[in-house]
Amino acid sequence: MSTTRTIKALRAFVAERDWGQFHSPENLAKSVSIEAGELLECFQWNVDAAESNVADELADVLTYALLLADRLDLDPEQIILDKLERTGRKYPVEKARGRSTKYDQL
Repeated sequence: MSTTRTIKALRAFVAERDWGQFHSPENLAKSVSIEAGELLECFQWNVDAAESNVADELADVLTYALLLADRLDLDPEQIILDKLERTGRKYPVEKARGRSTKYDQL
C-alpha cells in the first residue's frame, strides 16, 4: 500500500479550499464516524448494496482516516502494521483460525 500520492492529493485539495482550519483531530475523528455510519446505511435495507454507493462512502471514511493520520503525523502503513503485530499476538493462528471468539476467550 502506498499512501504518499493520496495524502499529497488530499493535502492539496484541502489547501486549495482552506479547509485545514476545520481539521482538528476531534473534527476529523467525528467525520470518520459520521462517514462510517453513511457506509453502514448503504446496507440498512439491502445486503446487496450498490457497489458505487459503497465505494463512495468507503472513500469518505478512508479520506478522513488518512487526513487524521496526517494531522497527527502518523504513518498509516506503519500504524496498520504495528496493530497487526499486536493483534497477531492476541489471536495466535493455532487458537483463532476459523473462530470469531474474542481473544480473552480463546
